[in-house]
Amino acid sequence: MKKTLTIGFIGLGLIGGSIAKALRQARPDDILIAYDKNKEGLIQAMADNTINQATDTIGSAFSDCDVVFLCTPVSTCIEYLQPLKSILSPDCILTDVGSVKSAIHQAVEQVGLSDHFIGGHPMTGSEKSGYSHSKAHLLENAYYILTPCDETDSYRHELMLSLVRAMNALPITLNYKEHDRITAAISHLPHIIAYTLVNLVRETDNPEGMMRLLAAGGFKDITRIASSSPEMWQQICFENQDSILNVLSDYEKRMYDIGNAIRNRQEDALLDAFTKARDYRNDIPVSHAKGAIEPSYEIFVDIIDESGAIATIATILATNGISIRNIGIVHNREFQEGVLHIEFYEQEASEKAAGLLDRFHYVVHTVG
Repeated sequence: MKKTLTIGFIGLGLIGGSIAKALRQARPDDILIAYDKNKEGLIQAMADNTINQATDTIGSAFSDCDVVFLCTPVSTCIEYLQPLKSILSPDCILTDVGSVKSAIHQAVEQVGLSDHFIGGHPMTGSEKSGYSHSKAHLLENAYYILTPCDETDSYRHELMLSLVRAMNALPITLNYKEHDRITAAISHLPHIIAYTLVNLVRETDNPEGMMRLLAAGGFKDITRIASSSPEMWQQICFENQDSILNVLSDYEKRMYDIGNAIRNRQEDALLDAFTKARDYRNDIPVSHAKGAIEPSYEIFVDIIDESGAIATIATILATNGISIRNIGIVHNREFQEGVLHIEFYEQEASEKAAGLLDRFHYVVHTVG
């Protein structure tokens, strides 16, 4: 790898900004150039020395780049391919950060940029957007999937692997079709199920709203991801349409089989299905790595229902610089231990809070 690289960013929002900040920390001598329609983000990135140059056009500023990151929605990335074809140097790597790979790979092939392109999918994110919310550690311990083209040479592939490692992310290389098949099953289908289950409860709730009142424990756990951006998931459903429809069809068949087993009181079939699922779920390795679905950072605390109990805990956390995302009493505790539920923005804050409250002799339950 060259001692210094020139790296371009088209789009400098949450993900683009976080990649730029991570690379700036790891490789301070590299030259970073960025384009974004949002001038405010570029001004901030220049002011905090994340980038060396801001540009208001996708033009000659990118002609000397060794790597160009496309950090915009897939449809916009595709629009930029043709203008970039006449700009990129022969050895330049073009990569993206989208969560669906088929559309961009097919567009790259049509434009004739397959020898330049390595798809990328950093499996991380936030409910917030824009450069102002980007941070270098957003990619730490996050799986970062790379999807090279058949024409990708070993030098380009190794360079991308080294850059991903420099971000403190965990690189995994997949064929782009396999990537979309996997993410359809472990990310896209779960979101569709969560949205559908919430709507089922919403539409069948009684006029007094008792389902909503009593919903907690397992229901809130498996539907947490239904709080994600509806617009983003609408787009993903169309971008990964074929893979989602295939896995959805498989899921529908399995739901039919479960219903049939319940209807016909097939005890062995039900027990076998539940046992295999439990064993597979329990064999998923415990890891700090971020996967396809953004994890929740939460703890449960046993407290006595008395005046000032919640305020005391909130004060302990606040005075130690720990920000709370959400806090509340758990009324339905069939599936959860602990009376007080506290959510945090980051894993580090969750772990720090658990240790701190333990030292104050609170009984703390972490989510495994």
